Amino acid sequence: MIRSFRVSAAIIAAFLLNSSVWATSPDPSHLSADPRVIAARSMVEAGRFEEALHALRPLAPDHPDRTDVLFLIGLAAIEASGPPGLGSRERTELLAEAITSLRAILVDRPGLVRVRLELARAYFLNGDHDLSRRHFEYVLATGPPPAVVLNVRQFLVAMEARRRWSGHFGVSIASDSNVGAASDADIIYIFGLPFRRDAGSGATSGTGLHAWGGGEYRHPLSPRLAMRTGFDLSHREYSGSDFDQTSLSVHVGPRWLVNRDADVSVLANVRGRWTAGEIQNRGFGIRVEAARAFGGGLKVNVRASGHRRTFPRNEQLDGSHHAVSLSGTWLTTPTMQTNAMIGHAWEHTRALRWRNSGPLAQIGSSFALERGFTLGLQLELRRTRYQGNWFPFTSGGVPRKDRTRALQVSILNRALTVNGFSPQLGLVHETRKSNAQLYDYKRNRIELQFVCEL
Repeated sequence: MIRSFRVSAAIIAAFLLNSSVWATSPDPSHLSADPRVIAARSMVEAGRFEEALHALRPLAPDHPDRTDVLFLIGLAAIEASGPPGLGSRERTELLAEAITSLRAILVDRPGLVRVRLELARAYFLNGDHDLSRRHFEYVLATGPPPAVVLNVRQFLVAMEARRRWSGHFGVSIASDSNVGAASDADIIYIFGLPFRRDAGSGATSGTGLHAWGGGEYRHPLSPRLAMRTGFDLSHREYSGSDFDQTSLSVHVGPRWLVNRDADVSVLANVRGRWTAGEIQNRGFGIRVEAARAFGGGLKVNVRASGHRRTFPRNEQLDGSHHAVSLSGTWLTTPTMQTNAMIGHAWEHTRALRWRNSGPLAQIGSSFALERGFTLGLQLELRRTRYQGNWFPFTSGGVPRKDRTRALQVSILNRALTVNGFSPQLGLVHETRKSNAQLYDYKRNRIELQFVCEL
């Protein structure tokens, strides 16, 4: 099986090497006139990959045409890793060299599609399927030649069929101006009379640690059917324990691959949340997920869920929670990705006043800039309408209505990756406006994240 995939990779390479559209260069403007580089390029085209690497490696550190040199090193290292008799250690070292060289180019020139295609191929051969898929999808978003599209799609289908384990984990250090999302109001009015809140019940700032992770295993039942089993775990820790939070979610269920571009999953889901070390709520239910990839780098996801939740320490919150959402990501260009989501949620609690529903919308974009920087922007809007009598928090006891807005700005440098971890600095400003006294708040959060995808 692995050998057949290597043959497919060789077919793509052969097509690219002989294509007038995709010449043996990341960009014609980067072709070097240095006779040594020209000779090395001829060696690559002739299949003399080891000779090319010996000639190019001494030139890489300070050559004026570094983009061309690094690209040829990456291409030669990929092809040199292909012979069946090569040892696993040598193959791994060559693919690591290819990945390092090609990533170095994209740090400064993220728009070079040919480089991204070769990097995707190197990741694929190295077994890093999630990273490979991500770069292949960026390539498809640029509208490459039909033959390249066909072969890339074959790679994507092959990776999907082989996928078994996936995972993610990360850790962040966050400074929050309002850890408990509390109102900073000191006075509450009841029948027009002012009453002062207890000291220390307002906003509390703090710096804490947030760690999260998850994993999933897909057990194949047939070529198009697999059983998904996975979990997600998150924990926030602050000084003291009043604001510590832990959440755990476990799911299991079948996934059906409708075709190469679409899949549907039906998952049983159990989850729980703990606050300050004590159980806050637990729930069980069903989650349905559907995904569809379209041309032009567009992917659409639909999710619907229904859960029954219990609150051991506050039974009036017991009840059902339902949510639906439609989301999508669009690879606008090789250097820009846009994402959007709209959804709606309903909570039917035992107590009438806590029953609520409302819409949610998110929109954001990320931009890959030169010098390795990626800038991200995201806006989230949420409206929640409650039922029942909200006296004394609202005038006349009318139902509570909230409007929440969060704006996030993030920046990372793609060149700073250590053992798979990429640091990202994020700034979040969040506000909630409410007609209910003591339920509005403002908070600002600065977060340094270290994230790794498995």
